[in-house]
Amino acid sequence: MTETAKPGCIFCRIVAGEIACDKLHEDESVLAFRDIHAQAPVHGIIIPKRHVATLDDFGSGDEALLGRLMLVASQIAKEHGLPGYRIAMNVNSLGGQSVFHAHLHILGGRQMNRLG
Repeated sequence: MTETAKPGCIFCRIVAGEIACDKLHEDESVLAFRDIHAQAPVHGIIIPKRHVATLDDFGSGDEALLGRLMLVASQIAKEHGLPGYRIAMNVNSLGGQSVFHAHLHILGGRQMNRLG
């Protein structure tokens, strides 16, 4: 695990190579992989390699990393020929977050229902 990995965090274990994943993208700061509980034909998880528990735990200086997460989502959409897609980030328990390692979901490949 990296020095900033949190023991027991499933996403940190994926970054460390302890748990296999179906990679969609990897660079020095971001890893993206297919969600094993896919809710759409294309459903990826995009994570920072550095452990950050929630969106609320990013700080000043993390703007480039947050932007990188979004750019990777766009790249995945282009690689999969998605004419439209959804990006979602659940934040904290009340926001639906179940894995406390910040992550984006990219969903596409079917008509997405409107929110609200």
